Amino acid sequence: MQVGNARYLNGTDLPHSVPIFPLTAALLLPGGRMPLNIFEPRYLEMVDHVLAHDRLIGMIQPRLDGALRHDGEPELCEVGCIGRLTSFAETGDGRYLVSLQGVCRFRIAEELAVKTPFRQAHVTPFIADLDIEAGASEVDRTALLKAFRAYLKANEMEADWDSISRAENATLVNALSMMAPYGPAEKQALLEAPDLKTRAATLVAMTEIALARADDEFGASLQ
Repeated sequence: MQVGNARYLNGTDLPHSVPIFPLTAALLLPGGRMPLNIFEPRYLEMVDHVLAHDRLIGMIQPRLDGALRHDGEPELCEVGCIGRLTSFAETGDGRYLVSLQGVCRFRIAEELAVKTPFRQAHVTPFIADLDIEAGASEVDRTALLKAFRAYLKANEMEADWDSISRAENATLVNALSMMAPYGPAEKQALLEAPDLKTRAATLVAMTEIALARADDEFGASLQ
């Protein structure tokens, strides 16, 4: 996988540990791009740290049940996604505007005892993610686009269909999953889907459920 100026071809191209950025309802997937507005001091320091090293950050959600550690910090979900910092700008008021591009998912093996204000962990990368197109041919593209069109129509939204029609299946599935306006549990389910086919089917099912609920609520409001 090519991400910015770096190539990640196998496990030796990835670190054994990464800085961890816990963020609720944030979904980063391989190949996807995530903009971040960094203002908390410990995460400003984290960005400085990765700029001086390998530019890799582990995006992950706090655990869905809200559990806390003894120090008040949130416990973490088991699975997150490594992203490479591919763009960086300072705002002049103390913030960083950065963009991450997803490299591969990871599972936390062990959180590290570190002196940095940001958390770090040993991770086990999902090496198969480095082949971004693996399983892409098995995606039901027709069902995915049908659900996406229905969602846009229900919410009176437009899309650049020329760009969508040109997008490869992997890009399309991961981009739509990241854009989907669902909650933390749904985001985690999309992240942990074992392959692109399952992620696409999960996204279609979520969208159909959301549309059915919206129809039910609309019908109830007319009674």
